[in-house]
Amino acid sequence: MSPPFLYDSIVYAALGTPRLEQSIGFYRDLMGLELTEHQPGEYAAFRCSTYATNLLLQQHEEAGLLRIGLKLQSGKDLRQAEQHFQKRGYPVEPLARAASKQLGIGSGFSVREPNSGITFDYFDTMLVPAYEFQPSLTKIQRLGHVVIKLQDFEPAWRALEADFGFVTSDYVEDKAVWMRCYPNPFHHSLAIIKDDNEGLHHVNFMVSEIDDVGAARNRLMDAGVDIVFGPGRHKPSNSIFLYFTDPAGMTMEFSFGMEEFPQQEARQPRKLANTARVMDLWGGLPKPGFARKGRIIKS
Repeated sequence: MSPPFLYDSIVYAALGTPRLEQSIGFYRDLMGLELTEHQPGEYAAFRCSTYATNLLLQQHEEAGLLRIGLKLQSGKDLRQAEQHFQKRGYPVEPLARAASKQLGIGSGFSVREPNSGITFDYFDTMLVPAYEFQPSLTKIQRLGHVVIKLQDFEPAWRALEADFGFVTSDYVEDKAVWMRCYPNPFHHSLAIIKDDNEGLHHVNFMVSEIDDVGAARNRLMDAGVDIVFGPGRHKPSNSIFLYFTDPAGMTMEFSFGMEEFPQQEARQPRKLANTARVMDLWGGLPKPGFARKGRIIKS
């Protein structure tokens, strides 16, 4: 099946947090994102790439995922996407002016995947600052992906493929699926995991050197941050990973390396074994706090 529109990339994740002010120091001074805007008690915006915003933190009574921002390749794709969702019976809402200003988006729309509750923001342009992102602590390249947990796994997987145009890269039957936003080459920009404890699993940031993973581990541990999984290597994507928690308990990931797919004649999705070794080829196991905090906030 050909996707009904063409993606460029995942650009931002918007998270709610009850610890906004405490989180600013964590994301800026320990992770190395650049703080670009801050309204005390309301929100903070960060970047780690060419674009103006890659992470938006909003003051909220609960920690969790508010929405995911997906850039399409052109204005034509944006129009086709909106028409596509309307024909499929999805309620489509214009992006609020305040949200567009916070994120540097000219125009776009939001649509919710009903099984997972994820709100996706679609747009074709985003503000590009005059200066390049300058890595300070970690050589972050981009926001890599977002992973969520949900009960209605199979219906969500079908909808994300058929209606949202994601392409499956790998899967564990009745457990997990990793999906790319075609024709973006990276192994996954979104993944869903079957779990009775629904909510945010983790947010990933891709780094440019393996040393960034090791150095981050030591820096975070020295600061008292809880390292909940890794370093290790995933079977899906082949990435070196490190998972840790932010001040609100949400799980973040640094990863190095990722399988990339050609636009044409890409390999078929692999059915992977449901074993711990698939998640860490080095044999590590996550700690109890791994991916346990953060809900899907349906606001």
